[in-house]
Amino acid sequence: MKTKVKELRLQNKMTQQQLADLVYVSSRTIISIEREHYKPSLMLAYRLAQVFGVTVEELCCLKENKELEDKQYENL
Repeated sequence: MKTKVKELRLQNKMTQQQLADLVYVSSRTIISIEREHYKPSLMLAYRLAQVFGVTVEELCCLKENKELEDKQYENL
């Protein structure tokens, strides 16, 4: 799942470890989210959104991800 975590983290000049500490996860979790290998839970997405002052919808690119998923279902 695409997110804006890396983009927002870099804009805020934070390390992966600093962000991880703020949202109570390991730096490996942040790395996995940024590489699109891990989908954050709703609570983690909410915590990340609060850190960056954005909505969960914006952080997780929900509109864009829904459109991509819809296209996959259309091709079945």
